[in-house]
Amino acid sequence: MTGTEATAAGITGRYTETEAERLLTFESANGTAAIAQNVDGYAMLKVRPSADGDELERYYGFDMALDHAAELLGTSPKALPVPDAAEDMGM
Repeated sequence: MTGTEATAAGITGRYTETEAERLLTFESANGTAAIAQNVDGYAMLKVRPSADGDELERYYGFDMALDHAAELLGTSPKALPVPDAAEDMGM
């Protein structure tokens, strides 16, 4: 398992890889949100309320997934700190 982390404006973004998925999770005082993609990096992005939560929606574009994650946290997508390792998520 590998990972990186970024923090800004009270939000922490963590990127990790499991055997099956690439995960980008966000945590703030307002809650959590997660974006998942298969480990090969070519499938649609799944937005979840947490890393192990039920899928809420799927998106092709990373920007759309970030919009949904930001909505779950009650913030702007621009406020989400995305670690460098997660920059290439999406199709």
